[in-house]
Amino acid sequence: MIRILDEFIADKIAAGEVIERPLSIVKELIENSIDAGSSQIVIEIKNGGKSYIRVTDNGSGIVSDEIELAFERHATGKISKLSDLDHINTLGFRGEALASITAISRLTVYSKTADSELGTKLKMQGGTTVSIEKTGMNTGTTMVVEDVFYNTPARRKFMKSDAAEATVIIDMIQKIAIYYSHIAFRLINNKQTVIATPGTGDILTTIQSIYPSYRELIEIHGDYVHGFISDPGSTKSNKRGQIFFVNGRYISSSTIEKGIIKGYGDRIFSGHPICILFIEVNPETIDVNIHPNKKEVRFDDEVAVSSAVCEAVIHALASSQAMSEPKDSIAMLADKKITTPEADFKASQKELKGR
Repeated sequence: MIRILDEFIADKIAAGEVIERPLSIVKELIENSIDAGSSQIVIEIKNGGKSYIRVTDNGSGIVSDEIELAFERHATGKISKLSDLDHINTLGFRGEALASITAISRLTVYSKTADSELGTKLKMQGGTTVSIEKTGMNTGTTMVVEDVFYNTPARRKFMKSDAAEATVIIDMIQKIAIYYSHIAFRLINNKQTVIATPGTGDILTTIQSIYPSYRELIEIHGDYVHGFISDPGSTKSNKRGQIFFVNGRYISSSTIEKGIIKGYGDRIFSGHPICILFIEVNPETIDVNIHPNKKEVRFDDEVAVSSAVCEAVIHALASSQAMSEPKDSIAMLADKKITTPEADFKASQKELKGR
Protein backbone atom coordinates (compact mmCIF):
# COMPACT_ATOMS: atom_id res chain seq x y z
CA MET A 1 0.00 0.00 0.00
CA ILE A 2 1.35 3.45 -0.96
CA ARG A 3 0.83 6.20 1.62
CA ILE A 4 2.18 9.65 2.45
CA LEU A 5 4.81 9.50 5.16
CA ASP A 6 3.90 10.86 8.54
CA GLU A 7 5.47 14.34 8.94
CA PHE A 8 7.39 13.22 12.04
CA ILE A 9 8.99 10.30 10.16
CA ALA A 10 9.65 12.40 7.07
CA ASP A 11 11.46 15.03 9.14
CA LYS A 12 13.70 12.40 10.74
CA ILE A 13 14.59 10.96 7.34
CA ALA A 14 15.37 14.41 5.96
CA ALA A 15 17.44 15.22 9.02
CA GLY A 16 19.46 12.05 8.53
CA GLU A 17 20.35 13.15 5.01
CA VAL A 18 21.68 16.53 6.17
CA ILE A 19 23.07 15.61 9.60
CA GLU A 20 25.36 12.62 9.33
CA ARG A 21 27.26 13.11 12.60
CA PRO A 22 28.18 15.85 15.14
CA LEU A 23 30.61 17.30 12.59
CA SER A 24 27.67 18.18 10.34
CA ILE A 25 26.04 20.15 13.15
CA VAL A 26 29.18 22.08 14.09
CA LYS A 27 29.84 22.94 10.45
CA GLU A 28 26.33 24.22 9.83
CA LEU A 29 26.29 26.33 13.01
CA ILE A 30 29.70 27.86 12.29
CA GLU A 31 28.64 28.72 8.74
CA ASN A 32 25.56 30.48 10.09
CA SER A 33 27.77 32.44 12.51
CA ILE A 34 30.06 33.49 9.66
CA ASP A 35 27.08 34.55 7.54
CA ALA A 36 25.89 36.64 10.51
CA GLY A 37 29.05 38.76 10.28
CA SER A 38 30.71 37.51 13.46
CA SER A 39 34.25 38.53 14.41
CA GLN A 40 34.46 36.02 17.28
CA ILE A 41 33.21 32.44 17.31
CA VAL A 42 33.61 30.07 20.27
CA ILE A 43 32.87 26.37 19.87
CA GLU A 44 32.66 23.90 22.73
CA ILE A 45 32.14 20.16 22.38
CA LYS A 46 31.93 17.25 24.81
CA ASN A 47 32.20 13.56 24.00
CA GLY A 48 33.02 14.31 20.39
CA GLY A 49 29.90 16.46 20.11
CA LYS A 50 27.58 13.55 20.84
CA SER A 51 26.34 14.87 24.16
CA TYR A 52 27.05 18.60 23.87
CA ILE A 53 27.80 21.21 21.21
CA ARG A 54 27.80 24.94 21.84
CA VAL A 55 28.53 27.61 19.23
CA THR A 56 28.57 31.24 20.40
CA ASP A 57 29.10 34.24 18.14
CA ASN A 58 28.90 38.04 18.27
CA GLY A 59 27.08 38.30 14.95
CA SER A 60 23.90 40.12 13.99
CA GLY A 61 21.56 37.78 15.86
CA ILE A 62 18.05 36.62 14.99
CA VAL A 63 15.03 38.90 15.28
CA SER A 64 12.81 37.73 18.12
CA ASP A 65 9.71 37.44 15.95
CA GLU A 66 11.56 35.20 13.48
CA ILE A 67 13.46 32.89 15.82
CA GLU A 68 10.90 30.04 15.68
CA LEU A 69 10.52 30.46 11.92
CA ALA A 70 14.28 29.92 11.52
CA PHE A 71 13.78 26.28 12.54
CA GLU A 72 11.11 25.51 9.95
CA ARG A 73 12.20 23.43 6.98
CA HIS A 74 13.32 25.54 4.01
CA ALA A 75 13.20 28.73 6.05
CA THR A 76 15.90 31.06 4.71
CA GLY A 77 16.55 34.76 4.39
CA LYS A 78 19.01 34.26 1.55
CA ILE A 79 16.86 33.07 -1.36
CA SER A 80 13.55 34.56 -2.50
CA LYS A 81 13.48 33.67 -6.22
CA LEU A 82 14.99 31.04 -8.52
CA SER A 83 17.56 33.42 -10.03
CA ASP A 84 19.08 33.93 -6.56
CA LEU A 85 20.64 30.47 -6.92
CA ASP A 86 23.01 31.98 -9.51
CA HIS A 87 24.35 34.56 -7.05
CA ILE A 88 24.99 32.62 -3.86
CA ASN A 89 27.66 34.24 -1.70
CA THR A 90 26.65 32.85 1.67
CA LEU A 91 27.59 29.49 3.18
CA GLY A 92 24.17 28.34 4.31
CA PHE A 93 21.19 29.04 2.10
CA ARG A 94 18.87 26.04 1.68
CA GLY A 95 17.08 26.38 5.01
CA GLU A 96 17.40 22.72 5.96
CA ALA A 97 20.18 22.69 8.54
CA LEU A 98 18.49 24.17 11.62
CA ALA A 99 15.31 22.18 11.04
CA SER A 100 17.34 19.01 10.68
CA ILE A 101 19.44 19.70 13.78
CA THR A 102 16.46 20.30 16.03
CA ALA A 103 14.66 17.23 14.64
CA ILE A 104 17.29 14.88 16.08
CA SER A 105 18.43 16.68 19.24
CA ARG A 106 17.54 18.80 22.23
CA LEU A 107 18.34 22.37 21.22
CA THR A 108 18.46 25.69 23.03
CA VAL A 109 19.11 28.93 21.18
CA TYR A 110 19.84 32.35 22.68
CA SER A 111 19.86 35.28 20.28
CA LYS A 112 19.78 39.07 20.37
CA THR A 113 20.00 41.76 17.71
CA ALA A 114 21.80 45.05 18.31
CA ASP A 115 18.59 47.10 18.43
CA SER A 116 16.86 44.85 20.97
CA GLU A 117 17.06 45.42 24.72
CA LEU A 118 16.61 41.74 25.52
CA GLY A 119 17.44 38.56 23.72
CA THR A 120 15.25 35.51 23.14
CA LYS A 121 15.73 32.01 24.57
CA LEU A 122 14.07 29.21 22.62
CA LYS A 123 14.09 25.55 23.70
CA MET A 124 13.19 22.82 21.23
CA GLN A 125 13.15 19.06 21.40
CA GLY A 126 12.74 16.71 18.47
CA GLY A 127 11.60 19.59 16.27
CA THR A 128 8.94 20.83 18.69
CA THR A 129 9.04 24.07 20.68
CA VAL A 130 9.23 23.48 24.43
CA SER A 131 9.48 27.08 25.64
CA ILE A 132 10.31 30.60 24.49
CA GLU A 133 11.14 33.56 26.71
CA LYS A 134 13.08 36.82 26.91
CA THR A 135 16.60 36.82 28.38
CA GLY A 136 19.45 39.22 29.04
CA MET A 137 22.50 38.68 26.85
CA ASN A 138 25.01 40.33 24.52
CA THR A 139 24.31 40.82 20.81
CA GLY A 140 24.83 37.60 18.89
CA THR A 141 23.67 34.01 18.97
CA THR A 142 24.43 30.92 21.05
CA MET A 143 23.27 27.51 19.89
CA VAL A 144 23.42 24.62 22.36
CA VAL A 145 22.78 21.17 20.89
CA GLU A 146 22.55 18.19 23.24
CA ASP A 147 21.98 14.45 22.90
CA VAL A 148 22.46 14.12 19.15
CA PHE A 149 20.27 11.38 17.62
CA TYR A 150 18.62 10.73 20.99
CA ASN A 151 15.36 9.95 19.20
CA THR A 152 16.91 8.04 16.29
CA PRO A 153 18.97 5.32 17.99
CA ALA A 154 19.62 3.56 14.70
CA ARG A 155 21.65 6.59 13.59
CA ARG A 156 23.28 7.09 16.97
CA LYS A 157 24.87 3.65 17.02
CA PHE A 158 26.74 4.41 13.78
CA MET A 159 28.65 7.30 15.29
CA LYS A 160 32.32 6.61 15.93
CA SER A 161 34.27 6.92 19.19
CA ASP A 162 34.37 10.23 21.05
CA ALA A 163 37.98 10.76 19.98
CA ALA A 164 37.24 10.03 16.31
CA GLU A 165 34.26 12.40 16.23
CA ALA A 166 36.28 15.13 17.95
CA THR A 167 39.19 14.69 15.54
CA VAL A 168 37.13 15.44 12.43
CA ILE A 169 35.56 18.47 14.12
CA ILE A 170 38.98 19.85 15.06
CA ASP A 171 40.23 19.27 11.52
CA MET A 172 37.26 21.08 10.01
CA ILE A 173 37.58 24.10 12.30
CA GLN A 174 41.30 24.36 11.56
CA LYS A 175 40.50 24.72 7.89
CA ILE A 176 37.66 27.19 8.30
CA ALA A 177 39.80 29.33 10.62
CA ILE A 178 42.44 29.63 7.90
CA TYR A 179 40.10 31.10 5.32
CA TYR A 180 38.37 33.35 7.82
CA SER A 181 41.59 34.61 9.37
CA HIS A 182 39.85 37.87 10.29
CA ILE A 183 37.61 35.93 12.69
CA ALA A 184 38.96 34.81 16.07
CA PHE A 185 38.07 31.13 16.53
CA ARG A 186 38.32 29.20 19.78
CA LEU A 187 37.54 25.51 20.13
CA ILE A 188 37.14 23.88 23.52
CA ASN A 189 37.16 20.09 23.55
CA ASN A 190 36.20 18.49 26.87
CA LYS A 191 37.09 21.75 28.69
CA GLN A 192 40.50 22.08 27.00
CA THR A 193 41.23 24.78 24.42
CA VAL A 194 42.69 23.09 21.35
CA ILE A 195 42.39 25.91 18.78
CA ALA A 196 42.75 29.65 19.33
CA THR A 197 43.38 31.97 16.39
CA PRO A 198 44.14 35.70 16.70
CA GLY A 199 41.60 36.95 14.16
CA THR A 200 44.02 39.55 12.80
CA GLY A 201 43.42 38.78 9.12
CA ASP A 202 46.99 37.61 8.49
CA ILE A 203 46.53 34.31 6.64
CA LEU A 204 50.10 33.03 6.91
CA THR A 205 50.26 33.75 10.64
CA THR A 206 46.96 31.95 11.11
CA ILE A 207 48.17 28.94 9.12
CA GLN A 208 51.33 28.70 11.16
CA SER A 209 49.47 29.08 14.46
CA ILE A 210 47.34 26.08 13.51
CA TYR A 211 50.05 24.04 11.78
CA PRO A 212 53.37 24.98 13.44
CA SER A 213 55.36 22.71 11.12
CA TYR A 214 54.34 24.72 8.04
CA ARG A 215 57.17 27.22 8.46
CA GLU A 216 58.57 27.57 4.94
CA LEU A 217 55.70 28.24 2.58
CA ILE A 218 55.78 29.97 -0.80
CA GLU A 219 53.07 32.50 -1.61
CA ILE A 220 51.37 32.10 -4.98
CA HIS A 221 49.14 34.35 -7.08
CA GLY A 222 47.31 33.72 -10.32
CA ASP A 223 44.04 34.19 -12.16
CA TYR A 224 41.41 33.95 -9.40
CA VAL A 225 43.76 31.85 -7.25
CA HIS A 226 46.09 32.74 -4.40
CA GLY A 227 47.52 30.94 -1.41
CA PHE A 228 50.60 29.15 -0.14
CA ILE A 229 52.48 26.04 -1.26
CA SER A 230 55.54 24.11 -0.09
CA ASP A 231 58.74 23.69 -2.06
CA PRO A 232 59.02 20.39 -4.00
CA GLY A 233 61.29 18.91 -1.34
CA SER A 234 58.77 19.42 1.48
CA THR A 235 55.99 16.92 0.98
CA LYS A 236 53.64 14.84 3.11
CA SER A 237 52.80 11.16 2.79
CA ASN A 238 49.11 12.03 2.37
CA LYS A 239 46.96 14.85 0.99
CA ARG A 240 45.99 16.33 4.35
CA GLY A 241 48.19 19.31 3.63
CA GLN A 242 46.12 20.15 0.56
CA ILE A 243 43.34 22.53 1.60
CA PHE A 244 41.09 24.21 -0.96
CA PHE A 245 38.52 26.96 -0.63
CA VAL A 246 36.18 28.13 -3.36
CA ASN A 247 34.44 31.43 -2.60
CA GLY A 248 34.99 30.79 1.10
CA ARG A 249 33.75 27.21 1.16
CA TYR A 250 36.16 24.40 2.11
CA ILE A 251 35.81 21.72 -0.54
CA SER A 252 37.40 18.69 -2.14
CA SER A 253 38.23 19.10 -5.82
CA SER A 254 39.87 16.78 -8.32
CA THR A 255 39.95 19.73 -10.73
CA ILE A 256 42.23 21.71 -8.40
CA GLU A 257 44.31 18.63 -7.65
CA LYS A 258 44.98 18.16 -11.37
CA GLY A 259 46.29 21.71 -11.57
CA ILE A 260 48.64 21.10 -8.66
CA ILE A 261 50.01 17.88 -10.14
CA LYS A 262 50.66 19.56 -13.50
CA GLY A 263 52.18 22.61 -11.81
CA TYR A 264 54.75 20.66 -9.82
CA GLY A 265 55.37 18.27 -12.70
CA ASP A 266 58.42 16.04 -12.24
CA ARG A 267 59.78 18.21 -9.42
CA ILE A 268 58.00 15.94 -6.93
CA PHE A 269 59.75 12.61 -6.43
CA SER A 270 57.44 11.28 -3.71
CA GLY A 271 54.61 12.38 -1.46
CA HIS A 272 52.20 15.26 -1.79
CA PRO A 273 53.07 18.97 -1.52
CA ILE A 274 51.38 21.28 0.96
CA CYS A 275 48.94 23.51 -0.94
CA ILE A 276 46.56 25.89 0.80
CA LEU A 277 44.67 27.55 -2.03
CA PHE A 278 41.90 30.13 -2.22
CA ILE A 279 39.85 30.17 -5.41
CA GLU A 280 37.57 33.13 -6.05
CA VAL A 281 35.28 32.85 -9.06
CA ASN A 282 32.02 34.34 -10.26
CA PRO A 283 29.25 32.57 -8.29
CA GLU A 284 27.34 32.15 -11.55
CA THR A 285 30.09 29.86 -12.89
CA ILE A 286 29.84 27.21 -10.16
CA ASP A 287 27.18 24.93 -8.72
CA VAL A 288 27.47 24.56 -4.94
CA ASN A 289 24.26 22.60 -4.57
CA ILE A 290 25.39 19.22 -5.91
CA HIS A 291 26.08 17.61 -2.52
CA PRO A 292 23.79 17.58 0.57
CA ASN A 293 26.63 18.86 2.76
CA LYS A 294 28.10 21.07 0.03
CA LYS A 295 31.49 19.31 0.15
CA GLU A 296 31.94 19.64 -3.59
CA VAL A 297 31.38 22.25 -6.28
CA ARG A 298 31.05 21.92 -10.02
CA PHE A 299 32.94 24.44 -12.18
CA ASP A 300 31.48 25.51 -15.52
CA ASP A 301 35.01 25.60 -16.96
CA GLU A 302 37.12 22.99 -15.17
CA VAL A 303 39.98 23.34 -17.65
CA ALA A 304 40.31 27.07 -16.93
CA VAL A 305 40.42 26.51 -13.17
CA SER A 306 42.92 23.66 -13.42
CA SER A 307 45.12 25.70 -15.77
CA ALA A 308 45.02 28.74 -13.49
CA VAL A 309 46.19 26.64 -10.55
CA CYS A 310 48.89 24.99 -12.66
CA GLU A 311 50.28 28.32 -13.92
CA ALA A 312 50.23 29.88 -10.44
CA VAL A 313 52.20 26.94 -9.01
CA ILE A 314 54.75 27.04 -11.86
CA HIS A 315 55.36 30.77 -11.48
CA ALA A 316 55.64 30.57 -7.68
CA LEU A 317 58.18 27.74 -7.84
CA ALA A 318 60.15 29.54 -10.55
CA SER A 319 60.24 32.75 -8.52
CA SER A 320 61.20 30.90 -5.36
CA GLN A 321 64.03 29.06 -7.11
CA ALA A 322 65.18 32.26 -8.80
CA MET A 323 65.48 33.98 -5.42
CA SER A 324 67.99 31.35 -4.33
CA GLU A 325 69.98 31.41 -7.59
CA PRO A 326 72.95 33.69 -8.36
CA LYS A 327 71.77 36.89 -10.07
CA ASP A 328 73.46 36.03 -13.39
CA SER A 329 71.49 32.78 -13.63
CA ILE A 330 68.02 34.17 -12.98
CA ALA A 331 67.37 34.95 -16.65
CA MET A 332 68.57 31.47 -17.58
CA LEU A 333 66.19 29.97 -15.03
CA ALA A 334 63.26 31.93 -16.40
CA ASP A 335 64.05 30.75 -19.93
CA LYS A 336 64.21 27.18 -18.71
CA LYS A 337 60.78 27.41 -17.12
CA ILE A 338 58.99 28.46 -20.28
CA THR A 339 60.54 26.08 -22.80
CA THR A 340 58.60 23.15 -24.20
CA PRO A 341 59.89 19.64 -24.95
CA GLU A 342 59.75 20.47 -28.67
CA ALA A 343 61.83 23.61 -28.16
CA ASP A 344 64.37 21.68 -26.12
CA PHE A 345 64.69 19.08 -28.89
CA LYS A 346 65.23 21.74 -31.58
CA ALA A 347 67.84 23.47 -29.42
CA SER A 348 69.74 20.21 -28.92
CA GLN A 349 69.69 19.50 -32.69
CA LYS A 350 70.97 22.99 -33.43
CA GLU A 351 73.79 22.50 -30.92
CA LEU A 352 74.79 19.19 -32.56
CA LYS A 353 74.91 20.77 -36.04
CA GLY A 354 77.16 23.50 -34.79
CA ARG A 355 79.78 21.09 -33.49
